[in-house]
Amino acid sequence: PFPGAQPVKPELPITPQTTAQSLHDALAELGAGLMVEVLAAKEIRCVPQPDAGVTYARKIGKTEARIDFARLAADVRNHIHGLSPFPGAWFELPAVNGAAGARVKVLRTELVEGHGAPGTLLDDHLTIACGDGAIARAGPRVAGCRCRAAR
Repeated sequence: PFPGAQPVKPELPITPQTTAQSLHDALAELGAGLMVEVLAAKEIRCVPQPDAGVTYARKIGKTEARIDFARLAADVRNHIHGLSPFPGAWFELPAVNGAAGARVKVLRTELVEGHGAPGTLLDDHLTIACGDGAIARAGPRVAGCRCRAAR
């Protein structure tokens, strides 16, 4: 086989609940099964991958991981899930009454009803307004702390 050829072409659905970690894990399991299948085959036929759509993915910088709540809620959710758990999407809580602000990583979210200025905390369940609609917490954490669900 030559570089870029693929012996099989599996498909794996990506849903709104898919995160980078869950996709990684599913691909690892799928890949292991495909390796067994391909290596057991008497003949391996490889098909060249098309050049169309191929792009270079540069390293994700810290500023790219910052959450922009002015975007559509679905885009915010996808941004968060695409960076979860590493490097992790984040936003900053401002300093209040002399207490230092904090960077908060968000690992999982869901779309919910809600309206307000983008970035506004809408309730005590960590529902945050976006450019349209809102997202609700499903796993934020303070950067540098062990991973835990918010309450």
